[in-house]
Amino acid sequence: MKLTFYKYQGTGNDFILVDNRNENFPKENISLINKLCDRNFGIGADGLILLENDEESDFKMRYFNADGNQGTLCGNGGRCIVAFAQKLGIINTTTSFTAIDGLHYATIEKKLVALQMIDVCKITVHKDFIFTNTGSPHHVQLVENLIDFPVVTEGKRIRNEIYGTAGSNVNFVEQVDASTFKVRTYERGVEDETLACGTGVTAVAIAMHTTEKTKNNSVSLPVNGGTLTVSFDAVDGHYKNIFLKGPATFVFKGVIEI
Repeated sequence: MKLTFYKYQGTGNDFILVDNRNENFPKENISLINKLCDRNFGIGADGLILLENDEESDFKMRYFNADGNQGTLCGNGGRCIVAFAQKLGIINTTTSFTAIDGLHYATIEKKLVALQMIDVCKITVHKDFIFTNTGSPHHVQLVENLIDFPVVTEGKRIRNEIYGTAGSNVNFVEQVDASTFKVRTYERGVEDETLACGTGVTAVAIAMHTTEKTKNNSVSLPVNGGTLTVSFDAVDGHYKNIFLKGPATFVFKGVIEI
């Protein structure tokens, strides 16, 4: 079987996109998805995303981690599938689509996609870190000298020792100024550092506002693959109208035998 695929990236977070409206893709085949995402033996990506038909919205997003297992929400993947849907002619400049955590609204202008995230009402502040769920679970921890921080080894340790089998994404953060925070993320499912994580920077922005490291409701978040922006409304510790904004870029189209 020949599979037509599209490669997209959002600030370096890269994905294989497949138009699965005909339901031909074997999405239960974990080893196949893992192989396609493998950077040495496959196409190479942080995850694979299927675009499918949906009765209640423009389309459905089905996301798989690079290990082949279906994942929770991927923010940059969500932005990339919006750009993909526009390329396929499904949408114009606005859309509502369904993901694993519910309905999402998004806008696209040129290569910039703004994706509305789920409301966040539960933020747990510990002595050395903050935990919250922005569609995926996230550990947020301030560190010094982020550029030299051992993200992979320390991220893997935290992901397994603190969060067990279910795991968590782990974000290490360094404050730049009153509204700018550099972020590096260890992602579960990928089990490595990625160049960006959309739900991760969203968690960082909310965590930094909750702990009063910033008073701004629009936060700039430089990651290894570029810069993302997160804006929100905060009322009594509840975060609503959260938008993740940044570039979503088509890389190439290809065909592979599976």
